Amino acid sequence: MNAVPSPVDPPPPPQEPAGEPSISAAADRARAQLHEEIERVRRGVEEMLAEQRTPFDADLRRELDTMNEDLRRYVKQRVRKSERRSERSVRRLEERTEELERRLDGLDAERRLAEYRIHTDTERMLDGLLQEVRAIADRLEGKPQQT
Repeated sequence: MNAVPSPVDPPPPPQEPAGEPSISAAADRARAQLHEEIERVRRGVEEMLAEQRTPFDADLRRELDTMNEDLRRYVKQRVRKSERRSERSVRRLEERTEELERRLDGLDAERRLAEYRIHTDTERMLDGLLQEVRAIADRLEGKPQQT
């Protein structure tokens, strides 16, 4: 093989930082291509036999049936595995979403509590300032101090 890619070949997929997703995607594409090629060969053999107008050789027919069954079993297994992987990912996302919602609810409660504290502290401070301003005004008017 030659190190320079053929212009006919598709360009290699870009490498992702984690590495695993691109390898998995490449493996899935390779499997799909392999299955397509197996199916194409199987159809070609069936067409060739049909063109010859001769009855199928029993051994060849069994071989084709075995290949079909193996392919169906393999695809079914891969689909189940993909479904489990997808369900696991969805479950993780749901758990993460629930955790984020709990954190947001906690932050909202903390915000409301902080607003209440700020309001009451500000009110208390303003009441104190008002009393001091009144006391100063009373002194300036010469009124006796109230305690």
